[in-house]
Amino acid sequence: MTKYSLYLESGPKHKKTMVHVLDLLGCIAQGPTTEAALESTPEAIRTYLRFLERHGESVRPDGAINTVVEVHVTKGTWLGNGDPTPGFAPDFKPLSIQNKSIHLQRLAWMQSDLLDLIRDETQDQLRLEPKNGGRSIHHILQHMAESQAVYLRELVGPVNGLTEALKAVQKEGPDSLPLTLSAVWDITNARLESLTDDERKQLVPHGQVTWSARRCIRRMLEHGWEHLLEISERLKKI
Repeated sequence: MTKYSLYLESGPKHKKTMVHVLDLLGCIAQGPTTEAALESTPEAIRTYLRFLERHGESVRPDGAINTVVEVHVTKGTWLGNGDPTPGFAPDFKPLSIQNKSIHLQRLAWMQSDLLDLIRDETQDQLRLEPKNGGRSIHHILQHMAESQAVYLRELVGPVNGLTEALKAVQKEGPDSLPLTLSAVWDITNARLESLTDDERKQLVPHGQVTWSARRCIRRMLEHGWEHLLEISERLKKI
């Protein structure tokens, strides 16, 4: 049986909740209440493990799972949406070279899977807004590119070529997304790959939020995974 420590965030009434599985960085579960989010967590873990298995990692998606709540953040703003202001204690541990390589490989797999999902879709399909409200796939992908850039800049400051690459994502049509997104991801991934020893260990305060390499990569993975699942469900390809 594999034990997973869970880090939760929700409002004080335990309504909208996000569960962070930091032992599987990038894996999250969500629900309209804390109880619902916790109930969905084992299957969320199995879904993430199946993703890793598809890409060649030696994991056991069907193995027994045990979960324990380590932290439940209920004070602060914008809770339940991915990144409570204080962060979580593991966010502030130094990022080892080995873990950096593992996490960046998983991030690259998510990006590759996203491109595979959209590559054969028409512009109309990518621009289509859901009948029940929400963003088109085109707008989701633009949002993903911008968010990844924000996380990186919070850690390391300006990055050569990134502003220009983001402008291309925003200005070009959906048919150009495979190229423009790839350009953004190439720049951000290369900068993460080149993190110095000091950058892997540093803590960078921005107002009430303190950033670290681990926090930056956690948000990239979680955000990428969340929207990969959303787009997969929208296109019914998983």
